[in-house]
Amino acid sequence: MSDIIDVAIIGAGPAGLSAAVNTLARGKTLRLFSSSENYLAKAERIDNHLGFYNISGKELMNRFVEHVNTMNVHIENEKVVNILPFYDHFMVNINGEIVEAKKVILAMGMSKVKEIPGESKLLGNGVSYCATCDGMLYRNKTAVVWDQSKDATREANFLNEIGVKVIFVSKNEQPKELNPNIEFISGTIDEVNGNTKVESVIIGDKIIKTDAVFMLREIVAPTALIDGLELDGGFIAVNSSMETNIEGVYAAGDCTGKPLQISKAVSEGLIAAQDAAKKIDKIKLK
Repeated sequence: MSDIIDVAIIGAGPAGLSAAVNTLARGKTLRLFSSSENYLAKAERIDNHLGFYNISGKELMNRFVEHVNTMNVHIENEKVVNILPFYDHFMVNINGEIVEAKKVILAMGMSKVKEIPGESKLLGNGVSYCATCDGMLYRNKTAVVWDQSKDATREANFLNEIGVKVIFVSKNEQPKELNPNIEFISGTIDEVNGNTKVESVIIGDKIIKTDAVFMLREIVAPTALIDGLELDGGFIAVNSSMETNIEGVYAAGDCTGKPLQISKAVSEGLIAAQDAAKKIDKIKLK
């Protein structure tokens, strides 16, 4: 386990990169995580961000990334699985690696993750977002792996190799790399069933008995990342300092709501970083 850092930033879009620049500018240590491409990079043309007219989203995003790279900020292409408050700081689970951080800034953009019935209810009781984290709990048991990310096949094979009976569910063709003794089902999971723990999943008109379900998405919904996070109309609720209802956790950018604009995201990333740095300095003075 590494030494505690000042700020963990989740998301590398305009808000996350702005937070990184301003965290570093105030002399704080940070790590920046992102597991998916930012939607800005897909925009055909940007005209409303001050100082940049008639520029493609990809070109603007490249300039943002170049800025942070010049400051020696490395974007880590890793998925954050969950965040746990731990005394006066946080334990951030990065696919099994635990990073300790004094403050957390959520900047993962607008969540497009649609949870299925039973998912939230059974999270931590058979529903998991990380095979390498929880796989050993289901050795000699059955687990369904739902293919929703580029790492799903690798994680399914990992589970199989440590003694888990794996059922791989995907709407895509069966991967050639999938271990031959893993059962493959074409489709998507519609529901997770169980009272106090996972007992089965529904796939179309089939009921598949299982002890666990691994939802291997590229992105984890904010409310699944950290327990008790307050939402407002589907977005993360924040105050004027970009603080959430959980002390030490900030949010910035599209995940906090409209207007969904680059300028707003950049400014909120700055505000979150400034306030986080200020709070860290106050703690040091005590």
